[in-house]
Amino acid sequence: MLGEAGFQAAWSGFSIYAVSALIMLPVIVMRARSLCAGGLALLICGALTGTALSLYATSIYFTDVIRVILLFYLAPVWGTLLGLVFLGERLTWFRVLALIMGLGGLIVVLSPNGAFPRPQGIGDWMALLSGIAWSLGSLQLYRLQRVAPIDQMIAFILGGLIVTALMLALGGEIMGKTPEFSDIQAAWVLILVIGILTLPMFFLTIWPCAYLTPGRVGVLLMSEVVVAVISAAVLTDETFGLREALGTGLIVSAALVEVAGPFFTRTSKTHKQS
Repeated sequence: MLGEAGFQAAWSGFSIYAVSALIMLPVIVMRARSLCAGGLALLICGALTGTALSLYATSIYFTDVIRVILLFYLAPVWGTLLGLVFLGERLTWFRVLALIMGLGGLIVVLSPNGAFPRPQGIGDWMALLSGIAWSLGSLQLYRLQRVAPIDQMIAFILGGLIVTALMLALGGEIMGKTPEFSDIQAAWVLILVIGILTLPMFFLTIWPCAYLTPGRVGVLLMSEVVVAVISAAVLTDETFGLREALGTGLIVSAALVEVAGPFFTRTSKTHKQS
């Protein structure tokens, strides 16, 4: 909708982050001291998560949405590797099974030919890099449990705003034609509504990352695909057939395996000890 209103490519994301930051401005002022106390670690966190947000949103304009989702949702793989290296996690059979089921579900739903797309154009590379940036950012969020979630969300929004502004400054016309003043006048209500609606999503995306490891966050975020497929079938003329049902079932099962696996492991160990 924003693209049709004259906010193409990176300009759509920039407008949303700008409005979100404007809405949050009173909170930013109130928490200025707390944000400064977060120091370099919070700055890096905002830069990484903001980069992921900016690249993901902009990549949709340069390639197919399906390719964006498939390439971005390699994030659980990167998150698992980061957890093994930096958090001392063990690679359990439950995580392996969850990754296989989740990625398999993505292929079934989003790739009829049964293969992940190889990155080709700028949009594909943006989508792939956004998943890597998100995994690194969620690792940083997990390490910053001492920082309040609201401060992490503010860093996330400001990071997305600054990174997108840099993309526009360096990319020029490639990142989208500058909107006319008439475009802004016509679309400001739409931008405001979208900015308000995205704030809860920002918070609910950032807050769990302080308590869940990057690999687990990535697996659970795959539920986005399930919602997208079902809502597309309900709200548009997209079909929801056997392939979609099988794929979404695999993704939901992956999330259940990821969450329930550690519980069954602890139960089994307790039973053996008794």
